[in-house]
Amino acid sequence: MGLMNSRTEVLVSWSGGKDSCLALYEIQQGQQYKVAALLTTITTDYDRISMHGVRRDLLEAQAASLGIPLHPVGISKGASNSEYELRFIEACADYPSIHSIVFGDLFLEDVKLYRDNFLARNDLRGLYPVWLRDTSEFVKRFMALGFKAIVTCTNANVLGPTFVGRLVDEAFLSDLPPQVDPCGERGEFHTFVVDGPNFKQPVAFSKGEIVEREGFWFCDILPDLKS
Repeated sequence: MGLMNSRTEVLVSWSGGKDSCLALYEIQQGQQYKVAALLTTITTDYDRISMHGVRRDLLEAQAASLGIPLHPVGISKGASNSEYELRFIEACADYPSIHSIVFGDLFLEDVKLYRDNFLARNDLRGLYPVWLRDTSEFVKRFMALGFKAIVTCTNANVLGPTFVGRLVDEAFLSDLPPQVDPCGERGEFHTFVVDGPNFKQPVAFSKGEIVEREGFWFCDILPDLKS
């Protein structure tokens, strides 16, 4: 085996949304890294991706289309940082030879600092392949590459129910209020990616009901069993 075939294995902190998806895509373009698994925080009370509200079976279909093993990280509803950190490190411990975790963070310095300190305490390090990208250019690149993402959740204080269930496209971006980051990096909205250049096939889905819970609007994205 030559050195050219030796790649560093990494884990990806995976929300199923556009930022982590483009971060994954970026590291897949080189020969330096190989992704061992996608680590996704699941709220066990709902069996859905934490905060994004996406059902586990859709997450599993997404990971299968990407061809990467999925490693759910279960936490309880309203979990503390301590619980999240414990469960996350337990998941990482299943990969003792891996010391790098990929994140899709864009510009929130406090979040990156928290991650770096937390990881360092556990002999891990973060990789940030899309860090400090201009968010307007980021979302344009995301769309130009052929990725398709559905808005699954919005912060009700800044975006109403008409924004959930929509495709992230030029019309969606033009409708965003000027104070909303085009990537929703401050938590204004969250997404679920259903297709892209690193997908074997699109994730089949249909739109369910739109509900408001605890200050957030959610569109229930359903598996399309007819496909």
